[in-house]
Amino acid sequence: MINTNDILETIRMIQDECLDIRTTTMGISLLSCADSDIDKACAKIYDKICTKAEKLVETGEQIEKEYGIPIINKRVSVTPISILAGISGGDPVKYALALEKAARTIGVNFIGGYSALVQKGFAAGDMELIQSIPQALAQTEHICSSVNIGSTKAGINLDAVKIMGQKVKEAAELTKDNNCIAAGKLVVFCNAPEDNPFMAGAFHGVSEPDCVINVGVSGPGVVRSAVSKHPDYSINEIAELIKKTAFKVTRMGQLVGVESSRRLGVPFGIVDLSLAPTPAVGDSVAHILEEIGLEQCGAAGTTACLAMLNDAVKKGGVMASSSVGGLSGAFIPVSEDAGMIEAAKSGSLTIEKLEAMTAVCSVGLDMIVIPGDTTPEVISGIIADEAAIGMVNGKTTAVRVIPAIGKDIGDELEFGGLLGSGPVMKVNTKSPAQFINRGGKIPAPLHSLKN
Repeated sequence: MINTNDILETIRMIQDECLDIRTTTMGISLLSCADSDIDKACAKIYDKICTKAEKLVETGEQIEKEYGIPIINKRVSVTPISILAGISGGDPVKYALALEKAARTIGVNFIGGYSALVQKGFAAGDMELIQSIPQALAQTEHICSSVNIGSTKAGINLDAVKIMGQKVKEAAELTKDNNCIAAGKLVVFCNAPEDNPFMAGAFHGVSEPDCVINVGVSGPGVVRSAVSKHPDYSINEIAELIKKTAFKVTRMGQLVGVESSRRLGVPFGIVDLSLAPTPAVGDSVAHILEEIGLEQCGAAGTTACLAMLNDAVKKGGVMASSSVGGLSGAFIPVSEDAGMIEAAKSGSLTIEKLEAMTAVCSVGLDMIVIPGDTTPEVISGIIADEAAIGMVNGKTTAVRVIPAIGKDIGDELEFGGLLGSGPVMKVNTKSPAQFINRGGKIPAPLHSLKN
């Protein structure tokens, strides 16, 4: 029986509480496109993406209209391009340009997968792709890049950490006249998942099917609204409330995923449970934490509140979907979250506090604007610290920082759209150069031997 109250509640969540499906992401394997001739490989890539994802955007728009559920982004993720570059040789930027052409043809927001997985070392094509990342991102609009430099099983590739600090800085410098946006499309991972539907870190893992649909949900505004109605609840009652709310949000994601799969004729993969904020008022993870009882995000107790939130979201969401995956938790991207922006501007939220928060949430230091004169070695040090948190705790962590070339603390970068705007945050400038330049590999922790 259809429950009228449930229908009205869903309508209210969509209209008043910023509920949406953040993305439907089609993962496409490009292994069949590999060729010793890079130009032939690029042609195959373009043809396969345009064939498989030809109706992705159209189908998403149809589901939006029929069900009244906003689907904000339609995206594609592909096999890490370094694998194909290792077979073909040549300039990997050609692959980025082929992906950009495909993105424009099918009308998606982003294609992710200009990526390399180098946690245990560099295979053929890895170094060439990594060196090309700044140019590839500067020359394209819709392409995202990621590099996995560590894992709980493999340890941390410190040589890769060093290089990625340099590449983040180069990417920002090449796009300094466009708000350093290339750095905003580049993320450095530890324990990167193969089925993540969110950008900039999405890629289609080699263990995935040839083609699959993954869904990323949202819903911070819905959770915040629910919590705000119960100021006298104990913390365990708040946790139960968040679990029930996450269940409702995830059911919507499950519906969209299954329906997209049916209409497109490809398997349904996973729902990523992550609470993904936006700059819109009321759609903020930081504001959830403040409703729980913090004066402002960043105050003492922030990490504890976030840990509870993240756990409750997972417990509620996992019962609402046939398959949960990706990152699944609570995102804390500074520039994309109105409450985080406010807290950073006031000084309540610092990079050090954000680092502590990443130990208990999804991903890591995300969309953080740092001074333009930050050295590559300091960026590498930030990457190494986050990777260590992920490696030791067996969780995904990542770094997406944006050196604001020509700007300093107190200035701001304005990206627009979902990327929002970011205040330039203070960074500890003491140099880790000697540590970073040692190279080699940080060994995996003892619990990596669990089998």
